[in-house]
Parts: sequence; C-alpha cells; structure tokens
Amino acid sequence: MLTRIDHIGIACFDLDKTVEFYRATYGFEVYHSEVNEEQGVREAMLKINDTSDGGASYLQLLEPTRPDSTVAKWLDKNGEGVHHIAFGTADVDTDADDIRSKGVRVLYEEPRRGSMGSRITFLHPKDCHGVLTELVTSAPVESPEH
Repeated sequence: MLTRIDHIGIACFDLDKTVEFYRATYGFEVYHSEVNEEQGVREAMLKINDTSDGGASYLQLLEPTRPDSTVAKWLDKNGEGVHHIAFGTADVDTDADDIRSKGVRVLYEEPRRGSMGSRITFLHPKDCHGVLTELVTSAPVESPEH
C-alpha cells in the first residue's frame, strides 16, 4: 500500500522568496518546477532524500497563480504553512478505492495529473483528522542508458 512520505506541501505567497529561504537555511535545491494550470499553482519540488522504494521525499512549495485556486483560498484563510501531506503508493487507483471502502471521502473520482507526471488524488481532511492527504503514484523513472 503506502510506501513513503512522498512530499509535504507548503503553501506560500512568494515562491521565489520561499525557495530562497529553504536554499539558504537548509541547503535544499529545486529538483523540479512547473505551473499546474488545472490546479492554479506554480510549484517547486525540493528533493530531501531518496527512499528505499526507488522514489524520493520532497518539500513541495505552492504559490497560487489565480485567486480562485484552492491554494489561494487556503492561504487567505490560514496564511503560509503546511497545506498537505502526500504518501507514495505504487497504485493510486487501488489504494484510493481501498481507502474509500473504509469510509474516507476521496476528492477525485479518477486520479489526476500531478507534479512531474505523477498520478494523484486527495482524501478529505475532515476524514483524516484535519489533514489534507494526497496519494501519489510517481511517473516511471527512465533508466539511464549505458
């Protein structure tokens, strides 16, 4: 089922300023950045470490690109800080169905595209003791050619 903490999502008002804080304070570097138009965010993934299952753990910094995005609304209500926790899984579809069968609300009927080509879904925070929880199946990593 769940294999690791894939990432911790942190909502911020200024992505560049927040990236610089994590770089200067902890030495974390941007591993990947992108704009997700569907979710209305600009994001940076800061790689923390590799994991035993071949994946990695990240901090995901999220800046809204429009005022009607979920992250913008969350920032208006809560200010900057931890937005969600994401668990890695080999099969987001199966695990989401299993968790749904236990009475937890899954927010997307079908998983959507996430960072770096991953497949994601979210679990309702009211069913997860106040924590917005994401399930992530990472995109396959291509092997380097020798």
